Amino acid sequence: MPFQEFGRWFILIGLFFLAFGFLLLLIGRVPGLGRLPGDILIQKGNFVFFFPLATSILLSLLLTLVLNLVFRLWR
Repeated sequence: MPFQEFGRWFILIGLFFLAFGFLLLLIGRVPGLGRLPGDILIQKGNFVFFFPLATSILLSLLLTLVLNLVFRLWR
């Protein structure tokens, strides 16, 4: 019995990584993502510093909404 539950967890984790991989592939195709107002870009000579602050906040809000919906439906 414990091996069946262990196997189910592995399948769920695998599906999560699969979905996350597809999401990463699709995020690169969203126009403007990573170039939002509020994203920090500093260029000086050969040095480039990029911190996507606004993009991070936006993705965090979207992920929070999606996970809240998923966990509410799971109950």
